[in-house]
Amino acid sequence: MRILLLCHSFNSLTQRLHVELREAGHEVSVEFDVNDAVTCEAVALFRPDVVIAPFLKRAIPEDVWRSVRCLVVHPGVQGDKGPSALDWAILEGEASWGVTLIEAVGEMDAGPVWAWREFPMRQATKASLYRREVAWAAVECVFEALARLAAGETHAPTPANVGRGRLRSACGEAERRIEPARCGVEDALRIGRAADGAPGARISLFDRDWRVFGLERADRLDGRPGQALARSDDAVAVGLADGAIWIGQAKRPGAREIKLPAALAMAADLEGLPFASSPSPLRFRLEDGVAYLSFDFYNGAFSTVDCEALSAAVERALAAKPRILVLAGGADCWSNGLHLGVIEASASPAEESWLNINAMDDLVERIVRAADVWTVSALRGNAGAGGVFLSLAADEAWMGDNVVLNPHYKDMGNLFGSEYWTYLLPKRVGPERARRIAAARLPMGIAEALRLGLAAERLPGDLVGADAAIRERAAARLADAEGLALRLAAKRAARAADEARKPLAAYRAEELQRMKRNFYGFDPSYHVARYNFIRKIPKSRTPLTLAAHRSTGRRLAES
Repeated sequence: MRILLLCHSFNSLTQRLHVELREAGHEVSVEFDVNDAVTCEAVALFRPDVVIAPFLKRAIPEDVWRSVRCLVVHPGVQGDKGPSALDWAILEGEASWGVTLIEAVGEMDAGPVWAWREFPMRQATKASLYRREVAWAAVECVFEALARLAAGETHAPTPANVGRGRLRSACGEAERRIEPARCGVEDALRIGRAADGAPGARISLFDRDWRVFGLERADRLDGRPGQALARSDDAVAVGLADGAIWIGQAKRPGAREIKLPAALAMAADLEGLPFASSPSPLRFRLEDGVAYLSFDFYNGAFSTVDCEALSAAVERALAAKPRILVLAGGADCWSNGLHLGVIEASASPAEESWLNINAMDDLVERIVRAADVWTVSALRGNAGAGGVFLSLAADEAWMGDNVVLNPHYKDMGNLFGSEYWTYLLPKRVGPERARRIAAARLPMGIAEALRLGLAAERLPGDLVGADAAIRERAAARLADAEGLALRLAAKRAARAADEARKPLAAYRAEELQRMKRNFYGFDPSYHVARYNFIRKIPKSRTPLTLAAHRSTGRRLAES
């Protein structure tokens, strides 16, 4: 089918559907819902068989839904209506929740239902549930509906207003506010989970309001409610009615304010505050010769400090002399490369960009040069930009069914990129495929990653299954002592031959020369793109790499 994805932005769910639909052989194009005229024009140009709306912030124009069937992904159970469905489900402690695929009509969320799925609720943030359970259910719903349409069905199987859901208003400031004097730890964590990602929970601290994210229990701290109790390198602890929580990320209220590690965002107020240990994003364990090093930096963004901490953790892991080292990123994000927020907030974004990319390069190089251990990148969550190439530093990559990769930089102001990608990508997939991947600027899923050679093995999409598969496969690699020895010998020989042909230092110097122009040169594209990205300024048009109908529109209109 010819399918138009109509969306507010190309978010994680839209990318997942883009990947799955293209993989299934559908002709897919994307249009950002800038205004009614642009949306109507996109439909006229592309002539879709169906419009699918995974992520919208306003109603589809009547001219569109009357001319072509429009199916809206709603992250709520049957009968649910309103813009804060998942927020309310978390706040009200729903044991299960769901996704419905609703045909667009005049009233929002009121059309007949073409497909629906339910899932058990994890105790997780809204963003995590959205990336995993909601995405899975949405893909299932879309493909069920497409099968019905392909079979010639013209009416949705479920009429409107059927199900246990109800109309609820938008979740407001009152529901998202943490009042330390009246709020216990469990309530604060629930509010934080419901507001995480956007817009954040609201709390007053240092006589000012803050939006806060990444909340965790602070078990060993206690103090007056509303008082800042301690800080770590990244987080700030605050007292509540029955305990304390760590605030991982914070920003001042306002559409253009930047989300940062809380200790950085609140730095002006932290003088004299004692240091304490907050939960670490780094975890290490050694099991029978296999070292597991996991890292879970917020939203997969790696600051200069994060890169240095992970490099040191890799060094400590290698000092334990494992035979296999598994690098397991976070459950939702493996890595998205540079920490653009910290860069944007720095006194000199160009200088901080330079420090950050060099720290990333140091990390990649340490993994590449680990000659006596077989390294595995285990991706249970998405990866983008430099994070994809970080995964290629290992000897092989295992990726979950749910993972979406964005192995390109150019959408960030035509950034060239480093992380030794000009060495690692052609080495893994070949020069011609490497050129195509870098130029495509499109997301890819596990099937394409396996075909191209970016991934070596597929992991289950669910976290429990993925973790079990990682342990089983690492143990199997270790048990094959002869095979492992041959792998390591071949690895050392290949690295020596590659170094003789062209040293790693040469790749790094060439990449950084291009990056220096991005950071310090006369073209401000990278700085403008970073500013807009961090502040979530909507794009004024859909990139042509996504809007296939824009480049072929005239031909379609005239045919």
